[in-house]
Amino acid sequence: MDIELFESSIAHAGPPAELTPLLKALWHDARGEWARAHEIVQAEKGAEAAAVHAYLHRKEGDLGNADYWYGRANRSRPATPLAQKWRALAGHLLGRDSA
Repeated sequence: MDIELFESSIAHAGPPAELTPLLKALWHDARGEWARAHEIVQAEKGAEAAAVHAYLHRKEGDLGNADYWYGRANRSRPATPLAQKWRALAGHLLGRDSA
């Protein structure tokens, strides 16, 4: 799946079955379902999960919590706009770009 197909799937009633949990979290976030996205990412481990978790808390406006999760991901908080960061994370998780 490429980023354009992933983005177009957001209009569907549910996420594509083949998505990983982290992509499902971003899918729900894009639909305005922050709590569902957060619930999904909380169950995941590793640096990529921490990066998505950090993004969600940044979007929420909880920068202290976001910075904690960016640290767990071995990254610092980016200055890029949230929409651009969402697309970079999704592209990375789809294996197309770097986050």
